[in-house]
Amino acid sequence: MDERFSTRRGRSLRLEGIIVKWIFFACASVSILTTVGILFTLIYQASSFFGEISVWEFLTGTRWTPILKPRSYGVLPLVSGTLLVTLIAAAVALPVGLMTAIFLSEYAPDKLRRVVKPILEVLAGIPTVVYGYFALTFVTPLLQIVFDDLIIFNALSAGLVMGVMIIPMVSSLSEDAMMSVPRSLREGAYALGATRYEVSLRVVVPAALSGIIAAFILAISRAVGETMLVTIAAGATPSMSFNPMESVQTMTAYIVQLSLGEAPVGSLEYNTIFAVGLLLFLMTLTMNLLGFWIVRKFREEY
Repeated sequence: MDERFSTRRGRSLRLEGIIVKWIFFACASVSILTTVGILFTLIYQASSFFGEISVWEFLTGTRWTPILKPRSYGVLPLVSGTLLVTLIAAAVALPVGLMTAIFLSEYAPDKLRRVVKPILEVLAGIPTVVYGYFALTFVTPLLQIVFDDLIIFNALSAGLVMGVMIIPMVSSLSEDAMMSVPRSLREGAYALGATRYEVSLRVVVPAALSGIIAAFILAISRAVGETMLVTIAAGATPSMSFNPMESVQTMTAYIVQLSLGEAPVGSLEYNTIFAVGLLLFLMTLTMNLLGFWIVRKFREEY
C-alpha cells in the first residue's frame, strides 16, 4: 500500500514538474518572441527608409527636417537633444541616488529605512506625464526667476525633473548591491579602527561597484528612452545646440510628434519613425550590454 502511494506521488510530482517547466518556458518564449517581433518590425520598416536615404546621411547629417521643405534627414540634432537631456538627468540622479543608497544601507536605522524606501518607490510609480507637467508648470517658472533668458520649453527643466524621476532606480539598485556585501567585510574594517564613513566609501562601495555601475547604466538607459516628460517639457526644436536654456527635441519626442498623424502611412516621412526607433533601440541595447559586461567583469565573489 505504501509502495503504491509512493509510486503515485512520484508520478504526480514528475507531472507537476513537467507542467510547471512548460509554463515557465511559455512565459519566457512570449518575452523573447515579443522582442524579436519588435526588432523585426523596426528593421523591416526602417529598410524602406534606408532604401531611399543612405545610412551615412542619416547618421552624420546635422539638419533634421523630414516634414518641412527642403527636407533633410540627418539624425544628429535628435541625438544631441537626447544626450543633452540625459546628461543633465545623470548629473542629478547619479550622485543623489548613490548618496541616498549609502545612507539607506549604512546609516539609516531599520525603522527609517522602512519608511524612506517605500517613498522612493512611490516616486518610481508616478506617471511620466505628471513629471512632464510638473517640469513645465512648476520647475520652469522657478528657473526663469534665476535665468531671465530661459524659454518655456527647454532642456534644463526637462533634464532636472528626469533626474529626479530616475533617482529611485539608482538608489534602489545601488542599495541592493551594497546590502549584498557580506557583513564580515564591514566588521573586519570596524575591527581595524575604520570609521563608518571610511567603511562606506572604502569597503562597501568598492565591493558593490559592479552593481552600482550597472544601476547607473540602467538609469541612463531609462532616461534615453523617456518619452512623455521630454515631449511636454523639452520642446520640439531639433537642433545641434548644447545650450540647456534652449528648446530641443529628443528621439522619443519626435516619434510621438510624427505618430500623431502628420505623415501618411507608408511615406518616407512616416518611415523615419522606424529609423529613429531602430537607432534608439540599438543605443539602449548597447548600454544594457555594457552594463551586463561590467557586472560580470567587476563582480566580487565572496
